[in-house]
Amino acid sequence: MGLAAYIIRRLLLVVPTLIGVSLLVFAVSQMVDVNIRAMLYVTNEKMLDRIDWVISKYGLNDPFYLQYGRWLGEVLKGNLGWSKGPGANSPVWEALITRIPATFEITLFSAPVIILLGIYLGVQSAVHRDKIIDHITRTVSIIGWSLPSFWLGILLLSVFFGLLPWFPPRRLGSAAETFVNSRNFVKYTGLYTIDGLLNGKAWISIDALRHLVLPIIVLTTIQIALIVRVMRSSMLEALGKGYIVTAKAKGLSKDKVINKHARRNALIPVITLSGLLVAGMMNGLVITETVFAFPGIGNFAAQAAIQVDLPAVLGFALFSGIIFVFANLFVDILYAYIDPRIRLG
Repeated sequence: MGLAAYIIRRLLLVVPTLIGVSLLVFAVSQMVDVNIRAMLYVTNEKMLDRIDWVISKYGLNDPFYLQYGRWLGEVLKGNLGWSKGPGANSPVWEALITRIPATFEITLFSAPVIILLGIYLGVQSAVHRDKIIDHITRTVSIIGWSLPSFWLGILLLSVFFGLLPWFPPRRLGSAAETFVNSRNFVKYTGLYTIDGLLNGKAWISIDALRHLVLPIIVLTTIQIALIVRVMRSSMLEALGKGYIVTAKAKGLSKDKVINKHARRNALIPVITLSGLLVAGMMNGLVITETVFAFPGIGNFAAQAAIQVDLPAVLGFALFSGIIFVFANLFVDILYAYIDPRIRLG
């Protein structure tokens, strides 16, 4: 089977998977009172005072399959309900859209560092097995993986904001936040590190970077540990394969054997892990964003859960499911590209 045919087959599987995700999300809504479920269909504040009318219009006492069909129709129109949570009081879709850039900005700066550095350290640890580099890498990985993200975040804030006011919480300082919300600033991408430069205001970009430093340190310290450990294990397995022994016997250089042959095959399990890592980060870094008061999707989801804001919680769950479905699709395609045997299975 060619790569194109494999991709088409995987794309066809996306539709039933997404339907399954939506069914699970909607099924959860059936466990709550009908007056709360009505919030899933509210599109403006005036409808909040007409809940009985909403219940009647959308048939919220009808059988499950009829309700699911109407709800799915509303979702396809972009209506995920109304969020009454703090900082929102708006349609759920708008609340999510306004927070996606903040979460994406953290992911954009954190994920490449975590993945690339994790792969490099994992390879070095495997190549120098049982040597000082290997011992140091494994020890640091175990320590990093064991640290609670909220504890590390609070510790860093205490030092670099409490004692040394270098890296503050939130997404921007007060002056920068006032400016970006004014008419003089155009939000081209929603990413302030980039939009600051596009607006010719480098100080905005620098301010945004200062606020990103601590969240990136927390994520890198904790998440990189797993990448290193998986890459090391996979690399050790690859180095013991027969084709590596043959490549060495043919006189290929050590760098060529490691980088061209062993590392390529060792990357397969790391690709899966990296794809899920990025998907998880895009779904919102609940603890990290909450600790640093970062206005991303994770912070929004945490507040929605605390306030029992059903539309926001279900909207977040649906968004998360979609992200993971497409992340797995991307990983499968990348698999097939790296190892043709997978698409022939």
